[in-house]
Amino acid sequence: MTKISVNKKVFETDSDPSTPMLWVLRDEFGLTGTKFGCGIAQCGSCTIHVDGEARRSCVTPISAVVGKEVTTIEGLSPDSSHPLQKAWIAEDAPQCGYCQSGQIMAAAAMLKKTPKPTDADIDQAMNGIICRCGTYNRVRAAIKLAAMNGGK
Repeated sequence: MTKISVNKKVFETDSDPSTPMLWVLRDEFGLTGTKFGCGIAQCGSCTIHVDGEARRSCVTPISAVVGKEVTTIEGLSPDSSHPLQKAWIAEDAPQCGYCQSGQIMAAAAMLKKTPKPTDADIDQAMNGIICRCGTYNRVRAAIKLAAMNGGK
């Protein structure tokens, strides 16, 4: 059994250590907020934090997170009150919503490092998180709003 800390709770899995975290989170731990998009780390829908760094869970094996803290969208806040989640609602960022957990997780990691981001900072951090609905302008506005409100 492998022990993994996710959202400050210890989980156990007997999956092969090379199994991507995405599948362990969704199928074994029931944390379905992390989405499968492409499976090759190109779309960003599966973004999680590993020790505070944004990572694509579809290509991050279990073995890479042992002894580290994993945070999913469910762990960002217990009641969806994180400044980014509030800003997403205020700016009406989601349309279909499929990429939104990945968008929010990437933005949260960026705001921890860069609490007052420029447009270039936002573009760099969010590069590669694909939104099929094209809500990029609303995502940027939500990130700026969250930053103004202390968005860590």
